[in-house]
Amino acid sequence: MTHANSSSDSLIPFPSPFPLKIMGRSNRNLEAVVLDIVRRHDPGFAEDYMEKRNSSGGNYLSLTCTVTATSKEMLDALYRDLTAHPAIRFVL
Repeated sequence: MTHANSSSDSLIPFPSPFPLKIMGRSNRNLEAVVLDIVRRHDPGFAEDYMEKRNSSGGNYLSLTCTVTATSKEMLDALYRDLTAHPAIRFVL
C-alpha cells in the first residue's frame, strides 16, 4: 500500500504530525530562531505548538515542535536548516 504524498522509502504516512526536539543554549533568540525556521517549512505552525523545557542548570533549552510533515523531503530540509543554525546544538 502506498500513500499518495509519501516517498516510497518512508514508513510515515503523509501528511502526519511529527515531533522534533530541538536543543540549544538558553537565550531569548533561540525560540525566535526555531520558530522562523519551522514556519518556513510548515507555514501553519503556531508558537502555541512549541513545548519548552529548561535544563536543570538553566543553561540549555529544549523545544519540542510538532510539525505537520507533508513529505520525507520536507522533513529532511527542515532538519538540515535546523542543524545548520549555530544556535542549535541538537535536533532529534
